[in-house]
Amino acid sequence: MSFTYYTEEGLKKLKDELHNLKTKGRSDMAKQIAEARDKGDLSENAEYDAAKDAQGLLEMKISKLEEVVSNGRVLDESNIDTSKVSILSKVKIKNIKNGAVLTYTLVSEEEADLKSGRISVKSPIGKGLLGKKQGDKASVEAPAGKIEFEIIEISR
Repeated sequence: MSFTYYTEEGLKKLKDELHNLKTKGRSDMAKQIAEARDKGDLSENAEYDAAKDAQGLLEMKISKLEEVVSNGRVLDESNIDTSKVSILSKVKIKNIKNGAVLTYTLVSEEEADLKSGRISVKSPIGKGLLGKKQGDKASVEAPAGKIEFEIIEISR
């Protein structure tokens, strides 16, 4: 069994979403199905079919999220090894070609948000940086082609 590590806030957000889907989501879905059922003959009722399909999708989403949450673990940020890049590392990198300096925090896929500088460990840049040490160079295969980075600093 493999675990996925999250920040405390990230795992809480997933648990809250799961709770919301199980309560409000299921309740809203039951109302939609009841309303569609009240409109008459179920064999020719497109609204009823659509509501039942949506219910199936909701249950699939709940099932997937339950699996994610059950395999989720909070990573103790105080135990992060800053000698090499790992999940929850804050990494300052320099694009060797154009000199641009960027800072990213590596997080789980579900917590990734490029606007706030949080990239997934499964993204091309995230994969290219994992395990590297300060001063190392990382070659990343991005959609735009190969990019070379130098790791300037690793912190938490």
